[in-house]
Amino acid sequence: MDYQSHFESAIEALHAEKRYRVFADLERIVGRFPTAIWRHENEAREITVWCSNDYLGMGQHPDVLQAMTNAATSMGSGAGGTRNISGTNHPLVELERELADLHGKEAALVFTSGFVSNEASISTIAKLLPDCLIFSDELNHASMIEGVRKSGSRKHVFRHNDVQHLEELLKAADPERPKLIVFESVYSMDGDIAPIAEICDLADRYNAMTYIDEVHAVGMYGERGAGICEREGVAHRLDVIEGTLAKAFGVLGGYIAGSRALVDAVRSYAPGFIFTTALPPALAAAAVASIRHLKQSQSERHGQQRQAARAKAEFSAADLPVMPSETHIVPVLVGNAELCKQASDRLLQVHGIYIQPINYPTVPRGTERLRITPTPLHDDALIAVLRDALVETWTALGIPFASTRPTHEERREDVTSLVVAQAGG
Repeated sequence: MDYQSHFESAIEALHAEKRYRVFADLERIVGRFPTAIWRHENEAREITVWCSNDYLGMGQHPDVLQAMTNAATSMGSGAGGTRNISGTNHPLVELERELADLHGKEAALVFTSGFVSNEASISTIAKLLPDCLIFSDELNHASMIEGVRKSGSRKHVFRHNDVQHLEELLKAADPERPKLIVFESVYSMDGDIAPIAEICDLADRYNAMTYIDEVHAVGMYGERGAGICEREGVAHRLDVIEGTLAKAFGVLGGYIAGSRALVDAVRSYAPGFIFTTALPPALAAAAVASIRHLKQSQSERHGQQRQAARAKAEFSAADLPVMPSETHIVPVLVGNAELCKQASDRLLQVHGIYIQPINYPTVPRGTERLRITPTPLHDDALIAVLRDALVETWTALGIPFASTRPTHEERREDVTSLVVAQAGG
C-alpha cells in the first residue's frame, strides 16, 4: 500500500477543483489594526486586513492586553491540564460567571473553541435525551452539523430560516418524543438573521428545546453585547445560547449558557470538555476584560455598524455585486471559484489588501464570494481605497459587475434550456 499517494491524490483533487486553500503568513501590529505585515517569498510588506473576525478590534484593546499580561506573569502560561485533574483556574471561574450574567442564564461552561463547544454540547444534550429528534437549519455551521452527527440521533434538516417547513416537520413528529431545534442567529457567509421569536413560538407549541449559535453576534448586538437574542428581547426563551470568545471579544474559546442542570450535565458527560486541557488563565482573564468592557461600551458596536453600512453603500454605488446582508458582514459575489481565488490574489499582490476567498464547501458552488468585515478601525479613507481596488480587480479579471450579471429569472431560464438540451428536447 502506497499510503502517501492517497494523501497526494486528495490534495490534487482540491487543486483541480480550484479550492485548495493557502494560508497567508500575517503578523498583526498592535495599535495599527487593521494593518498587518505579510511575509511572502522572503519579503515583508504592510497590508490591510479586510476579513478578520476580530470584528471590534478587541484583540488589541489595552484593557484586554493588560489583563492577559497580568494573568500570565502571575499565574503562568498554561492551565496545567484538564479541569478534572488540575482544578479550575480562578479567571476561568470569573469568566463563566460573566458569561452567565451576559446572557441572563443560571450557568455557563467554557470550552477551548467554538467548534468544540458546538460539537460537544449538541451531541451530549441529544444523547442525554431518550430517542431525541434533532431539527437543524440547512445552513448551520460545520461544528453544529458534526455535533448532530456525533449524537447518533435522527435528524430533520429544515430549509434555511423557513419556519413553515420547520413546523411541518415538527407537526409530523411524535408529540411525546424529545425534540431539539439547532440554529444560528447570524449566518456568517450571507449575513442574514434567523427568525428567532418565530422558532421559539414553534418550540413552545411542539414542546421542543432550542439551541442557538450566536458566535457571529455576541459582542456585536444588544445593549450589553449579548447578541441578537438580547437585541430582540428573546434570550430568556432559548434553552441554550452558544457563543465564542474568539471573534468580537478578540480572544479564544467557546461556551454555552443555560440552566444550571443542563450546563452541569454537559460538564459531566461531554468528552470534548472532560478530556481537554482547560483554557489558560491569561486567555480567560483577557476574555473577562473584553466582556466587561463591551457590556458597558457602545462605541465599538456603533462604529462597526456605521462602517459596515458605509462600505455596503460605497460598493453598491460602484456597481459591485454586494449580496443582501442584514448585518455587519459584507459579501461581494464572484460566482466562480477560480476567479474568486484570482481576485483575492490580485487584491493582495497588487493592492496590498487581504481578503480570503470563500469557496465550496463553505458556500454552494456558483456563490463563491469575498467576505468583507469592516471594523470600527476601517475608516472612510480605507473603505474608499478598498472600493477602488475592487473595481480595478473586477475590471482586470472580467468579473461581472452588478448591472451586467444575469437576473434570477435569466439564470433560471438558462438552467431550464440546458436541462432540455441535455434531454434531447
